[in-house]
This record gives sequence, structure tokens and C-alpha cells, in this order.
Amino acid sequence: MARTATLPAPGLVWGPHPERRTGPRELGERVQAGWTAALDRLGAWRRHDDAAFLARVHAAAPTATLDEAALQALRACLSRERTHEPASARAREAAHAGFSTASLALGLATASAAARQTLGHRPYDTQLIAARAVLAGRLAEMATGEGKTLTVALAAAVAALAGLPVHVVTANDYLVARDAERLRPLYAALGLTVGTVVQADERPARAAAYRCQVTYVTAKELVFDYLRDGQSGGQTAGQVAVQAAGEELPGERVLRGLCMAIVDEADAILLDEARVPLILSQPVDMADAERHARQALRFARALEVGTHCELDAATLSARLTERGRDRLARATASADSGERSEYADLSPAWRNRLHREHAVCTALAALHLYQRERHYIVRDDTVQLIDETTGRIAEGRAWANGLQQLVEIKEGCAPSPAFATVAQITYQRFFPRYFRLGGLSGTLSDARAELLASYGLSVRPVPLRRPSRRRVAPTRLFPDHPSLWVAVARRVLMLHRRGRPVLVATDSVAEAQALADHLHRAGLPHVVLHARCDAQEAEVVARAGQRGAITVTTNMAGRGTDIALGEGVEALGGLHVLSCQLNASRRIDRQLAGRAARQGDPGSVETWLSLDSALLARSLPASWRPWLAARCRRLPQPLLRALLRWPQHMEEQRQRMQRERLIRHDEQMERRLAFAGRSE
Repeated sequence: MARTATLPAPGLVWGPHPERRTGPRELGERVQAGWTAALDRLGAWRRHDDAAFLARVHAAAPTATLDEAALQALRACLSRERTHEPASARAREAAHAGFSTASLALGLATASAAARQTLGHRPYDTQLIAARAVLAGRLAEMATGEGKTLTVALAAAVAALAGLPVHVVTANDYLVARDAERLRPLYAALGLTVGTVVQADERPARAAAYRCQVTYVTAKELVFDYLRDGQSGGQTAGQVAVQAAGEELPGERVLRGLCMAIVDEADAILLDEARVPLILSQPVDMADAERHARQALRFARALEVGTHCELDAATLSARLTERGRDRLARATASADSGERSEYADLSPAWRNRLHREHAVCTALAALHLYQRERHYIVRDDTVQLIDETTGRIAEGRAWANGLQQLVEIKEGCAPSPAFATVAQITYQRFFPRYFRLGGLSGTLSDARAELLASYGLSVRPVPLRRPSRRRVAPTRLFPDHPSLWVAVARRVLMLHRRGRPVLVATDSVAEAQALADHLHRAGLPHVVLHARCDAQEAEVVARAGQRGAITVTTNMAGRGTDIALGEGVEALGGLHVLSCQLNASRRIDRQLAGRAARQGDPGSVETWLSLDSALLARSLPASWRPWLAARCRRLPQPLLRALLRWPQHMEEQRQRMQRERLIRHDEQMERRLAFAGRSE
């Protein structure tokens, strides 16, 4: 029988657009990943295995040259992993495209030589360990500041040298452009081409970028290009609830298949951003959509909270009571009877009970639960969403199911175009379609079970290059935000007088501005970074470690910029991070703490919160608050940590259930679209 390469690359064996169609990893693959993760917990075995592999990389280093003949030999070596052609398409999809230890060691040694020659940096052993884990189809947990960007480049370069088209998935357009440009000399030294895909790119530019051997792209743009490729043509637009400009789709695809992806900030993308489906849609009649939205808001404003409806701040949803349903039914019945009333212009769709109750509940949520300066801002008479994980403007993103238009009308803005769904997919169903999938982040261990269950990916902890010198101060709780901001201003003043840089993280734009006002009145020079002023975020974050710097921000998750300590700051104790936010996940708290004491530098972290913080306010019973307000500053640390951990635990569970429901809903939607002749 003919012998063919098992590496999944476009060609005769795998087809022009190879991808796994079986979706989530098979049980056997998940069991194998779980077994590998269990071995990782045997520290002695793992250290012995790492040492043996690093010895092979270092032994191969003297022979790792960058001349064309040596690179050609390396390409042949990496792609020489051969086996019999699988008997069926299903078996071919399940084939493990691995690298031998010898070829992988030579590949990483050569990529390391390119990094030394072009970037002036010799990769650390920890980066080689992490790159090996990624190439083995795993998630590497590397602490913040340990060099994930170069690690990604090492893994991507080795895979590309083996002939795999590689997609490097990053958090935002800024990181796409920055990382590709910074690492372009390394790839060029290895004879590899690198492309970028950002939101503003037109289809020809995207096709050219995907033809490169390594392509840097955001998850959102990648998924929408995949969905567009799956459509035969027509006027479409994207919505995530993301919304992109409509375009006429040619029949030719821009992607070359789903061969290998490396996901940076993997937990943020695979979990935090995976709670919303990505929807490809087409415009609908705007006049009808706007009239329907205004009718829904009119009904919602006539209902009393507590009497006709109940609100759930945790899920940002509303529910009608029996009295509310009866009132809504009477109002629509009066319109149907032909009587003169304020509801005389209702469309026929309002006769359907489920339709009208869903529309009014969405309008109630828009009126009472979606808050300006927390969930969105209004800029240039347009409503722009705030990403709750990163605190940035979610460029190109819009709410689905008419919510976007409802919020815009509430704020007095012109409603944006409405869309009807053409195709949709979730990250949980998209990323497992890659034959080879790996990634990195600093906070993966807390979510290892869900990552294994949803994506078949095990987590490989990577040791610190240097021992951590981070000091964690006791947590403090205040009765309300005014008292919190007064105390924070005093604390910042004390640290500023010593010359230490301070980074203060808050929950929302409004809270960041409130703290900034207190600092201004105290005469403290500071910089504010939030969704209203994020254009220069990289520059602001990079300066946050300078002597005496004061930076107030809404969130630091996934900022992607190193905070280097200024001259003399190390002797003063390094950067101090003061967290005034209780995030929905401990992982995000760890990301924030990771901004201090990076790469063995000194630094410190402390958490100060108020009882009216968003997560605490909606999680703690109202009857507890007076008792806690009187005693919050005297609570023992174990009790205080338990009090704060419980809302986070419940929120993490709620979000996990939300992701599970989303997968089921996505599968149902796919069946409906397929029945109608349209699907992803």
C-alpha cells in the first residue's frame, strides 16, 4: 500500500481544505490526554523527561544552521513521520500527526538559533519545554512574563517547517500586528512567510495572509472567515453576537483548512469568550426591525419591576410574572380588536405569545440590566460594547436578537442594521475541528477539567525560570465604594511618596473614573486606561512600571504588554498591584496579580473590595449586608477569603453551565439551518 505523510496539510491525501469533521475529540483521545496530564503530576517523572529532552535539544544546537541546505534537510526530517494511509476518512481524521523526539529536538534547536541570530535572544529552557507541549497538542501554563510570545513563535516555526499551515490565534488586532512584525525576522531566517488578518482587511488581503505558512489572526476573524467559506455566496454580515459589514462572497475559500492552531491566552479565548455564539447573518428589513424594537420598549416601560417582571442581574435576563403576562396579553388583544389605543400600530407577530414575551423580556433587560459605562459606552452617537474580560472596546461586536437596537434606542442613538442568522458556530465546536491544537496561558490549571472535557486538551504546567518574589498582602473589605476610594487614595499616596509604581484595577469605567477623581483631588498624577481611552493602551501599560507611576485601569487581562520596571524601582520593591475588583473567575484575578513580580523581579499584590462591588452585591443576601458592613474590617482572613471565594465559585459554575447550554443550542441551530438548506 502506498505510504503517505500523516501530517495534515493541504494536498492530494488530505484534500485542499483539511479539517476534522468529527467535532469534539473522541473519548479515546480525551482519555489519552487525561493520562498524560496525570503523568505530569508525577513531578520526578516530568523533571526527568524534560531534562532528557532538553539535553537532546542542546546536543543538536551545534548542527542547527540556517543555510538553505540545512533547512531543506530539516524540513524533510520533520515531515518524514510516515505511516500507511488510513483506510477511511474517519480513521484519517483521528490519526495522530506526531513528531519524533529527534526531529523535534533538531527543529527547536534550529528555531532557537534563528531567535538568537535575528532577535538577539536565546530561548530559555522553560520556553523550549512549553513549545514542545504545544507541538504535542497540549496547553502550556506559563506564568505572566515568562515569554509566551517567543514560545508561540518557536512552536509555530517548527510546525510550519514540517509543512503545516499554522494559525496563531491572539487576543486582539493590536497583538496580531505587533507579534507578527516583531517575529517576522525569525520566520524569514527559517525561510517561512508570515501573514496577518485584522478586522479592516478585505477578502483578497485575507486570502493572501492565509496562504502564508504562519498566519496571525484573532479568534473572531478566523471563525467568521471559516463561516463565510462555508457559504456558497450572497450578501452576508457577521454578528457575535458579532457584526461585520456585508459583502458579496465569491465561491473560492480564503482558508486552506484547519491543520494547526496555536491559541495564545488560551483560557480567555476557549472559555471566557466562548459564552457567545459567533453568528453569520444577513440584513433584514430595517424599518420593520426598528418599529418592532420601539414597540417592545413601549411595552417594557409600561411594566413595573417586582409586579409585572423580575430581573436577574447575574444572567442579565428578565422574566415576566403572571400579572405581567396578563397585562401584555390584554394590551395586544386591544390592538387586535381594532380599538383606538397606544398599541394600535402593532405588527401581526405580536399575536404570538412566545414571541411577544421574549421580545418584551429582552427590552426589559436592555432598560434595566445593561448599564452604560459597565456593559457599553456611547461614543460618537453609537453604542460600543465593553469586553468584560479585558475591559476594552469590543470592536465590531454587537448584541444579537435585537438587543443591540433596543439599547441604541434607549440611549437615543440611531439603531444599527438588524440581521437574520445564516450560520453560526461556537468556539467549543470550531477549535476541535483542527487536527492539531495547542495553546498557552498563565492561568489554565483552574479550568483543566473543562478544557479536557470540551476540547480534549490537557494542561502542562511549566516551571518558573526564576523563583517568584511576589508578596501578597492581606485582603481588606470596606462597607461601600466611597470609603474604599478614600482608603485607596491614601494607600496610593503613601506608595507614590516612596517612588513605587502602582497599578490599580477597578471593575468598570465608572469606577475607574470615580477613583481618578479622588486621586486628582489628592494631587496625585495618574493615567487612566479603560474603554473610553484605550487607543494608547500599550504605551500606557509599558510605562506603568516607571518610578512613581500611577495607573488606573478597568482590567489587565490579555493586555499583552510587558510592564518593565524603571531605573531604581527594583530596589524600592517593584510594581505594586492594588486590585479593587472581584472578577467572575479566579483565573482573571491571577492574571492581574501576574502583572507584578515578573521574571523574578520583586513586586506585591493586595486586594481591597467593597460590599457593593458588582459580584458581591448580587451574590450576598441583602440581610447579611448590615452585619457585614459593621464588621467587614475586622473579619479574620480565612473567613474573608471564603466569603469572597463563594460568589466567584458560583459565577464560575454558572458560566460553565452557560457554555454547556450554548453548545446544545448551537447544535440545535445547526440542525435547523441545515434543514432550511443553510448551515456552517
